[in-house]
Amino acid sequence: MAMAGLAQPGTAQTPGTPRPSDLLGASGEGYFIDWLNGFYARALATGMARPVLDSALSGLSPDPRVVALDSRQPEFAHPVGEYIRGAVSHERILIGREKMRSVPELETIEQIWGAPPEILVAIWAMESRFGAQMGGMDIIRCLATLAALGRRRPWAEHELMSALTIIARGDATRERLRGSWAGAMGQTQMLPSTYLDAAADGDGDGRRDIWNSAADALASAASLLARDGWRRDEGWAREVILPAGFDYGLSEGPQEVPYWWAGKGALRADGLAWNEADRLAPCVLLLPAGAAGPAFLALPNHFVIRKYNNALAYALAVGLLADGFAGGSGLIRSWPPETDLTLDDRLAAQTALASLGYNPGQADGVIGLGTRQALRAWQKSQNLAADGYLSADMVRRLRVAVKPAPGQTLTPS
Repeated sequence: MAMAGLAQPGTAQTPGTPRPSDLLGASGEGYFIDWLNGFYARALATGMARPVLDSALSGLSPDPRVVALDSRQPEFAHPVGEYIRGAVSHERILIGREKMRSVPELETIEQIWGAPPEILVAIWAMESRFGAQMGGMDIIRCLATLAALGRRRPWAEHELMSALTIIARGDATRERLRGSWAGAMGQTQMLPSTYLDAAADGDGDGRRDIWNSAADALASAASLLARDGWRRDEGWAREVILPAGFDYGLSEGPQEVPYWWAGKGALRADGLAWNEADRLAPCVLLLPAGAAGPAFLALPNHFVIRKYNNALAYALAVGLLADGFAGGSGLIRSWPPETDLTLDDRLAAQTALASLGYNPGQADGVIGLGTRQALRAWQKSQNLAADGYLSADMVRRLRVAVKPAPGQTLTPS
């Protein structure tokens, strides 16, 4: 069934994932229209109202910015310490403390959902600079572009249906749905499906307005954290000091209570005792900048924050901002000097680890848990500190370890 208001494609396209040029070429964006007509028919079959579909989708075209961003591979990976220093600034902490005083509903929000005000305000700071930068891209157009590209089609179509449902229910207008190129929207940057599942009315006016109401945005974040397992009255992490000779291979490994870690020599950097709730919580050791940087015992709530955004640096920034908002004095151990890694560096390291018999996963330039685990195993075999941290020195060592014969080059597998 063709979608009302849309031009018809001139020629049939071969099913499958299109190339970006298929969406943006001189052929009239035929592949995009093919996909959009099919999506219209499927959405109509689910019971979505025709006027909603016509109003939201008629005349739609792919967004070239989304096409470019979806296929972009960052050339440089910036060090975690650099990221934290930028995110957890003295100025932002002062602003955050003031913002906490400006939202009186935070106390009630904590009572209902359990997430403390400082964590919620830290998420607010990280996601939209306290509501100042929510993103101005057309969510409907962005999600349609991602769906037509095909790489994440099921996810993008699900989010697009959720966005249409938001419009159909009257929660927001078509024009209000603005946000990031990947579909996040509002002051706490929620995906449309997450909005439907977790958005909450924080100011008591009967609406869930994450765009215009700070209380609603913060209540929605609290609701989402609670749904994802936030543990009331527990912290998120504590900085620890590790002794000489510590087994760094334990990082991102066992989940044990603080007493167990103390037996290994990992003691709180501030010298204080653990409270009753945290004392019984399973902790994971994190070494974000390797053995030379700060060490943390991450409590379960740290990993709940990572469900909001799975980047380790993001979750650390949220936690450290929250500590600052609550009056904390900052880290005891400073971040070490670090060097940006190029995409070639990261690909070469992953390829080298695979060549040496370890399993970092696909050579994609993303230094995730699989790469760090493979690196720890290789570091241990070389009698190095097995912290899993890919530094410029580790890249150099790995390149030497698999130095190709004359006339050969090291390329990703």
